[in-house]
Amino acid sequence: MNKTELIAIVAEHSGVSKKDAERVINATVDTITQSLMKGEKVQLSGFGIFETKERQARVGRNPLTKQSIEIPASRVPGFKPSKALKDTVNK
Repeated sequence: MNKTELIAIVAEHSGVSKKDAERVINATVDTITQSLMKGEKVQLSGFGIFETKERQARVGRNPLTKQSIEIPASRVPGFKPSKALKDTVNK
């Protein structure tokens, strides 16, 4: 499913226009993104938790030249599904 299909399904299920559904989905994604950028955790009961994780700096290797390269530390977004979501998917 892509974003366009998601918007159409949300609009159909909620009885609103596709434009309104798109605004709501975009606002939701933007809010989650902004919270993650601030280092905050976003918890949606029954769905899961969005949070950032710290990756340590490390040494990698270029597979073509076998030369060592320094990979800097970074923050990456992560998602941890709730037990309810896992159970629903595994039915």
